[in-house]
Amino acid sequence: MKPSDVLLHPVRLRIAQAFLGDRELTTAALRDELPDVATATLYRQVAAMVDGGVLDIAAERRVRGAVERTYRLRTGAAYVDADTARSMTRDDHRRAFLTYVAGLLADFDRYLERDDVDLGRDLVGYQQNALWLTDAELTELIIDLQAAIRPRLAHQPDGERTRRLLATVLMPGDDAPSAHLSAGDRAARA
Repeated sequence: MKPSDVLLHPVRLRIAQAFLGDRELTTAALRDELPDVATATLYRQVAAMVDGGVLDIAAERRVRGAVERTYRLRTGAAYVDADTARSMTRDDHRRAFLTYVAGLLADFDRYLERDDVDLGRDLVGYQQNALWLTDAELTELIIDLQAAIRPRLAHQPDGERTRRLLATVLMPGDDAPSAHLSAGDRAARA
């Protein structure tokens, strides 16, 4: 399995997401985080991710005669770089995006199933914005976002921090400028 194949399977994507934030987890801890995934499926997908180089074994210890492994996500392993993205077919991208969206829906659903949900208190939000940007302005925005996010990726759990998931999608929208002109501007062009 290529590391990019993680994105093409919903359970493997959820497993990879569980490790985000430099977390190290055993399969028992993963079972607690993904209780809706059958144990056999979880073990099979973890093994496939180790074989595919997506998960590393961080530690091993003996527990009642068996070996308990602690895993961690290999840095950058679940990332699809530009070369891999270019080599993917349109159907590969559709499946990857569907898996991504399904993962977001599952994460949000798990949040909503908690006993004490308060979107305002928990600072939960979702929105879509349309930005009119040149390629240079978009590149500048991406660099600014990376500069804001990168140092926070190094934060470790400390008893006060809450693990938060930040998901982004960036794609071109409809470029029909006439839809964004005022009635007077449209009349002047006619």
